[in-house]
Amino acid sequence: MPRGRRIIIETEINDEIVDGYKTLDVSGIKKVREKDEKSLSNSVATVFKTAQTLYKQRASEEDLEGRHNLYSVRSAYDYLKGNGLYISFRAFGGRIERGTVPFVKVGRKRYIPKSVLDDVLNTKKEFNTVREAYQEYKKANPKINFRAFIGRIEKGSVPSVKFGTRRLIPKNAVEALTHISENYFSVSQAVKQLHKKGIRIKRNAFERRLDRGRIPHVKVGGRRFVHDDVLTELIDKELNLRRV
Repeated sequence: MPRGRRIIIETEINDEIVDGYKTLDVSGIKKVREKDEKSLSNSVATVFKTAQTLYKQRASEEDLEGRHNLYSVRSAYDYLKGNGLYISFRAFGGRIERGTVPFVKVGRKRYIPKSVLDDVLNTKKEFNTVREAYQEYKKANPKINFRAFIGRIEKGSVPSVKFGTRRLIPKNAVEALTHISENYFSVSQAVKQLHKKGIRIKRNAFERRLDRGRIPHVKVGGRRFVHDDVLTELIDKELNLRRV
């Protein structure tokens, strides 16, 4: 009997984080966002009309901020910073210039409605920018470079959504990717670990075992991964066979 058939892996992996990642509904996230953006757009339109009326009434900046929840650019920046969003003032100004942060004009000054600022904060809680996602993931997978990470996003193996002109990565997706890197081996990594222990097996032979279900694994983003506990059991049983 071939050696591979004599090994039965008993370890069972029930991983809620991986299951959650595989069932992540990107299209559902987009639909919710479209609804939120429509609501936000209507809110800004209403605020704009109010702002024009206030301008004619020569309302003061204190009145605009205190009674009507309109923030000057500096006050808006301070509001975001005070609520845990750390961004340079220059970068914040750039978002306003590009229109990613909607604003209304009262006279010559720009004001940002509180509803817009709260949306920015809520988005920050649930999503990472591409750069932030990469930097977080790189802690668990130091060998990956930014270009390769972008490639995974373009291929769809890393889920992303586009809000206006910004592409964002759900935070739970980043957490799952980090979890996989810390607890699982890719096929090539698993084969290398086997070789380090003196177990010579070709990659295609290892993949055949995966195909036939002899080695429990998960498939994420088109790639197969073997849990650390599964690989440890496989190595132990392979080494025990050599001693028989």
